[in-house]
Amino acid sequence: MARTSIATVCLSGALEDRLDAAAAAGFDAVEIFENDLIASACSPADIRRRVADLGLAIELYQPFRDAEGAPPDRFATVLRRMRAKLDVMEQLGTDTILVCSSVAPDTVDDDALAAEQLRRLAELAAERGMRIAYEALAWGRHVSTWQHSWDIVRRAAHPALGLCLDSFHVLSRTDDYAEIAELPGDRVFFLQLADAPRLHMDVLQWSRHHRLFPLQGGLDLVGFTRAVLATGYAGPLSLEVFNDVFRQADPRRTAVDARRSLIALADRMEPGLIPAPGLSGVAFAEIGVDGQSGPALEQLLRALGFTHTGQHRSKPVQLWEQQRARILLNSGTVHLPEASAAIRAFALESDRPEQSARRAAQLLAQPLPRRRGQREADLTAVAAPDGTEVFFCRTEESRTEETGTGWLGDFLPTGEPKAAETGITAIDHLSLAQPFDRFDEATLFYRSVLGLTGDEAGEFAAPFGLIRALAVRDHDRRVRLALSVPVLRRGDWAPAIPHPQHITLASDDLARTGTALIDAGVAPLPIPANYYDDLEARIDLPAGLARTLRTLGAMYDRDEYGHYLQLFTPMAGTRIFVEIVQRVSGYRGYGFANEPVRMAAHRYQRLRAEAGHSPR
Repeated sequence: MARTSIATVCLSGALEDRLDAAAAAGFDAVEIFENDLIASACSPADIRRRVADLGLAIELYQPFRDAEGAPPDRFATVLRRMRAKLDVMEQLGTDTILVCSSVAPDTVDDDALAAEQLRRLAELAAERGMRIAYEALAWGRHVSTWQHSWDIVRRAAHPALGLCLDSFHVLSRTDDYAEIAELPGDRVFFLQLADAPRLHMDVLQWSRHHRLFPLQGGLDLVGFTRAVLATGYAGPLSLEVFNDVFRQADPRRTAVDARRSLIALADRMEPGLIPAPGLSGVAFAEIGVDGQSGPALEQLLRALGFTHTGQHRSKPVQLWEQQRARILLNSGTVHLPEASAAIRAFALESDRPEQSARRAAQLLAQPLPRRRGQREADLTAVAAPDGTEVFFCRTEESRTEETGTGWLGDFLPTGEPKAAETGITAIDHLSLAQPFDRFDEATLFYRSVLGLTGDEAGEFAAPFGLIRALAVRDHDRRVRLALSVPVLRRGDWAPAIPHPQHITLASDDLARTGTALIDAGVAPLPIPANYYDDLEARIDLPAGLARTLRTLGAMYDRDEYGHYLQLFTPMAGTRIFVEIVQRVSGYRGYGFANEPVRMAAHRYQRLRAEAGHSPR
């Protein structure tokens, strides 16, 4: 893999914090952003020593603005500024400065003048053994494309003047970058990488607030980077990302996320990581419970037709099963808010669990130590960005000494008679609300570490603000995860629900499951009559289905492949609920369109409960 670098502007904290984070994450080098140096109490020489002590190099000093196309009276000031910055670079121990295309209102639209002035600046740099990387800003006043910047560099014809190619500045304007591969590699002085979601907005605001690390957005970073490397470019893969969330998040976490993105990007271009093994489903979901939420969830699981089949040999963990749906209730979880419950772990069925764990390590996933007793299964777990534990396993039904003991062998049979099943067959997907500053990190984690791909995405107006959602899945749709996050941090008015989560169970007959739930005395979440009136106005549902939906309090969605029936339980504690779904005729979505109504219904139910009313 090529050397890796990160611009200090990507991270939060003082310059020293950013340098420490870059080194801890394993980067080889940094770009020093001028504003970060100006705000530092350390001298350039101090920064040089600190960088060296951390095992880093400084590959670039940036940015130098409004240089070319300057009127003659202003160009004298440009030359003075450049001499001063070259002095700073000498103290920093770096030899390349980025000059971005001018945005000044008085910039002259004259390529010959721009080339002449850049040549003058390159001569100053060359006298110090330094060089200039010229970059076309996507919003440059007269130079805004890489082709135009190359024309000027070629016209200037100075060996100390070359190009800086920035993926955002190129791809925000065009998807046509193939000709980059024909550039002479010795004229490409620097490569900066940033991804971004596809947004229709002013490009400057898009750039300043919404850039992402590679593979977190919608730009073709793989093709672009391949084109640049095809030139023979031999410099580092360097990240330059302006992002409001990253700039206030823990710099060490952000730096790890950043380096993970480059590892995953390099693997996309030339596979070198351990391939992601095939996944065949969710083996179990583990819910941490306390003395109040535990009994509530036990009652709910019994109503849904689950049987308490096993008790862990050495831990306060119960195993509840119905067909291939397995849920663990862990009453030994610490630091749970009172009367709360939370999804603390899940396990994925992997063709090769050990290989899945090795790939996770290559992609910087944090391994989690696990206490295990004698003859207990050795399951590997890594931490997802929100702290959820992700296990890799193969569920083995055989528990003989010859074949070894699978994780099910960790549970001693309870001897409890099997409950009457209610149609539930498996875990359809897990819905994990992410902390505000972890969403983009989580999407990259699940896509790269687990080899999942992006599925349905969207934003919806919830009762207390916009929610962004993204589902990820494996190739065969046997593993599905739905991630969500508030678009903005919640204020004091929003209800203090810490990242609500839910387990979605698949049913082959939602009417049967819902009826069993009601018969067991557990009323599903009440859905307003207004919802059904609107649904029937929009969609010509069969009379029997419309009646069933209203009777059960179920919701409906459809896509080009089929339709989707959803049923929600009340909250168990303050955070967890269960969704039961039936996918009909190959429906592929997640019912995101119904989320605002579901969230309002849960809020209404909670308010009634607080006022002393029954859930109905």
